[in-house]
Amino acid sequence: MKAEMAEQVATFPQKYGRVPHLVVILVGEDPASQSYVRGKGKACEVVGIKNTTILKPASITEQELLDIIAGLNADPEVDGILVQLPLPDHINEARIINAIDKSKDVDGFHPLNVAALWMKEPCTVACTPKGIIRMLDEAGVEIKGKRAVVIGRSQIVGLPVAKLLLDRNATVTICHSRTKDLAAVCREAEILVVAIGRPKFVTADMVSDGTVVIDVGVNRDPETGKLCGDVDFDAIEPKASVITPVPGGVGPMTITCLMENTIECFLAKQK
Repeated sequence: MKAEMAEQVATFPQKYGRVPHLVVILVGEDPASQSYVRGKGKACEVVGIKNTTILKPASITEQELLDIIAGLNADPEVDGILVQLPLPDHINEARIINAIDKSKDVDGFHPLNVAALWMKEPCTVACTPKGIIRMLDEAGVEIKGKRAVVIGRSQIVGLPVAKLLLDRNATVTICHSRTKDLAAVCREAEILVVAIGRPKFVTADMVSDGTVVIDVGVNRDPETGKLCGDVDFDAIEPKASVITPVPGGVGPMTITCLMENTIECFLAKQK
């Protein structure tokens, strides 16, 4: 897929005079965030997209960050703006996301993009939900008619992926960590998507044989300190027909979809 995008982008300088430009803002020195940003930069190199990373200390004020975004919104040579989450506690993440121009919101987090998804109107679809559907397709998983359970209700993953599954004619149940009889609900799932940010929350007794398990969580195991997901991978992997490992499961497809979104935002400006 990246190779196909690279071929497409290679034609842009002659057609449009330049290539797409993605700007990533990284606040602070969180190792996981730094790793994600490096991965996005490498993907840009592969695809041929211009990438600028703006590094700011965790002490930056909310207004200073808003001013940076305002400048990028006004720059006609910037096609995509991404603020790496999470942000320091003193910065209101919703206010930052809302400040990004909808037409440059390559993450698909802006409320207008989220609303347009539910209204079935043209929009930028959030990268991780979009990537999950793409992964299911590439794994040969039939979505139509399947019973899907999504644990997580965030605007970033849980709700958008539930909507995308509904659009593909799955029957979808949206849950949270305190849903009554959650284990019983999960055992009914043929497709289980977990995005709650709690290490090894879903255990083997909560998953039926043959279930497709998509684990979006990236956490630190409190016992070993190693990266782990929201599901107990080692215990569930023998039972699942498909399961995404952490790290390295959903992330690469999410970044691929980010490249795709950046290209789409660029092309929308050329019309």
